[in-house]
Amino acid sequence: MERIQKILARAGFGSRRSCEDLIRQGRVSVNGQVAQLGQKADIERDRITVDGEEIRLKKRHTYVALHKPRGVLSDEGDGSGRRPTVLDMVPLESHLFPVGRLDLRSEGLILLTDDGDLTYRLTHPKFEHEKEYHVWVEGEPAETTLEKWQNGVFLDGSRTAPAEVSVLRREKRRTWLRVVLHEGRKRQIRRVGAMLGHPVHRLIRVRIGPLRLGDLEVGEWRKLTPEEVQALRASVGKGSRE
Repeated sequence: MERIQKILARAGFGSRRSCEDLIRQGRVSVNGQVAQLGQKADIERDRITVDGEEIRLKKRHTYVALHKPRGVLSDEGDGSGRRPTVLDMVPLESHLFPVGRLDLRSEGLILLTDDGDLTYRLTHPKFEHEKEYHVWVEGEPAETTLEKWQNGVFLDGSRTAPAEVSVLRREKRRTWLRVVLHEGRKRQIRRVGAMLGHPVHRLIRVRIGPLRLGDLEVGEWRKLTPEEVQALRASVGKGSRE
């Protein structure tokens, strides 16, 4: 027996949080009865449906690395088609969804998958996986400024978690920084940079946990190797009992 949202995630209906929304909306039933949040079921014995259609667990999942360009939405969008999304860039039949987000102006590594359990573990704060960015900021941050960024600053009433921040190179009165985070508040890097007097001009995510952007060109995508998938799972303890 396991929680229904976990079963739905494994079946490719999105992250556990989005699967919880399906349950709250009354779209999920177990043996003909509307499911309740927190309810458990046995996929081998119970008939679980979403919008009246019985779910089937996927035997194999798909994992894709994409180099998101600026100007492309990193979520599913609003359905209007006015802006391209990362899903538009990967023409596969699998029902993929992005793991985490990059804002419209940011670029770099996006992981797309139909593995809802892995998505949950890679996006939930308790697993604290690393994300690495190369950030081009205005000016030349002093050591004291970098220390403030490293130690955390107050955003929305609470201090940000300690971060790794170091100088990669300086050019044209601007500076490329390497920033490694263990949390993901909305537009965190841009907000902190502006707060410390160094607005961000360009932001590229180059790593999610052990998965690296590598030599993927802007707009290109590829499927992950079995070794990369195994490393991602190991980095968040996927497969262990909670």
